Amino acid sequence: MIRNLLFDLGGVLLDLDFNSPLREFQELNRNEPFHDLRDFIHHPLFKGFETGSFQPSEFRDRLRQLLKNPDIQDETLDHAWCSMLAKVPANKVRLLQKLAGRFSLFLYSNTNEIHIERFRRDFAHEHGVEWETLFNATFYSHEINDRKPNIQGYRKILNLSGIKAGETLFIDDLEVNTQAAAEVGLNVARYIPGEDLEKLILQYVGMGLREI
Repeated sequence: MIRNLLFDLGGVLLDLDFNSPLREFQELNRNEPFHDLRDFIHHPLFKGFETGSFQPSEFRDRLRQLLKNPDIQDETLDHAWCSMLAKVPANKVRLLQKLAGRFSLFLYSNTNEIHIERFRRDFAHEHGVEWETLFNATFYSHEINDRKPNIQGYRKILNLSGIKAGETLFIDDLEVNTQAAAEVGLNVARYIPGEDLEKLILQYVGMGLREI
């Protein structure tokens, strides 16, 4: 029986806009041009920041070096970096509140200190509720020093939360992450951005729409 729901954040609950930071960084860049933010953010700098290898100040300094633009202000870098964060639709907030009456809710996100601080602020301003209050526990890659799809990261989440893999459904938009989660015994569901999240979950938990 599924007792716990473990959500990814970006791409599942939070809408993302990869084109916006691509434009922002292109304007700031004095290095070789890049054409795809997904390629740009595969640079070790970003994975290191996501696993807590360095603080925001060092991240900004390294990002200035990567862009070969030492004059960029902190606020300008943060604005560009956070412009990929769109919003959590109101219907998904209501869904989380609805699901909390039946399941224990958890979150596991590859993120970083700058993103999560901006996200918390914007979410509370838009929805009038603190983000973390919607979950039994939240786990962020920069805080646990591990990131998806590393197997050890999932094991950390299970250990820290005390939940059982076989009683937990993990929802993520990336197949590489759901495949890794399945290796530690988690039930997994791949979410395609834009589809009905509630219907997807209920397909796996074996309940009708009216039972929650």
